[in-house]
Amino acid sequence: MKRVPILYVVIPCYNEEEVLPENTKRMKEKMTSLIKNKIISPNSKVMYVNDGSKDNTWSIIKQNHEKEPLFTGITLSRNRGHQNALLAGLMTAKEYADVVISMDADLQDDINAIDQMLKKYLNGADVVYGVRKSREKDTFFKRFTAESFYKIMKFLGADVIYNHADYRLTSKKVLDEFSNFKEVNLFLRGMFPLIGYQSDIIYYDRNERFAGESKYPLKKMLNFAWDGITSFSVKPLRFICITGFLILLISIIIMIYSLVQKVLGNTVDGWTFLSISIWFIGGLQMISIGIIGEYIGKMYNETKQRPRYIISENLEEN
Repeated sequence: MKRVPILYVVIPCYNEEEVLPENTKRMKEKMTSLIKNKIISPNSKVMYVNDGSKDNTWSIIKQNHEKEPLFTGITLSRNRGHQNALLAGLMTAKEYADVVISMDADLQDDINAIDQMLKKYLNGADVVYGVRKSREKDTFFKRFTAESFYKIMKFLGADVIYNHADYRLTSKKVLDEFSNFKEVNLFLRGMFPLIGYQSDIIYYDRNERFAGESKYPLKKMLNFAWDGITSFSVKPLRFICITGFLILLISIIIMIYSLVQKVLGNTVDGWTFLSISIWFIGGLQMISIGIIGEYIGKMYNETKQRPRYIISENLEEN
């Protein structure tokens, strides 16, 4: 049986002034209950990560910290995106905590599932993934695209947990190992399974967003999905190679057919076929070059080794 652990809950925030009051209220109730029942240490805290918000998010975080030591936070020097903000929180929190839980600020993740996660942790799991039970509340389009994304990732060989986002528990041991992953193109939900260690899953019902607007519109979701695919699989490059061989085979067949027709003296009106072939192959080449360029671009970003985030203020150090 493990000793009573110090828990830090890391919550990335970008323009979340509307939801923060309710979030802090619910988190205080949950953390106080866990401390009272001696499930977590009294030194446990909730760490908000301000991802360069343009509203009063950081001011609210600082005010909460001044009123209640249970709450702390860090702010990034500028907006770096959800994955980098989450990484900044995880890497900061691991210096103070035995175990860290990451979740979104919008209260869609069920706070009561924290109890189940901690139970799994105390029973030996170093990583506990929060997985939503169903997507019945989603629109057909969102449900179809989300489920298709996970299936494509599996098909391409990425070890991702189906219907898991970034609601997870990780032990300090796992986060120490994770700090050795230096890539700039982050897809955290695909990176954690690479570490290994004992893991488990808890299922929960995902709620509607409490307030404010989603920070992941369709464009961002598509970009995120594409980053995940190209960061974890080279199969798209292999598909290009396979397609190239198929086109070569088809062109050889067409060449043989054309030569036979010429020998037989048959005249063939091939303008339509020729123009379609040119446009088809040209489009295929452009797509292929674009995919290759995407991988080269990621390699370019990785070789620069620029910092993934810069913390301008850490309330734990004040």
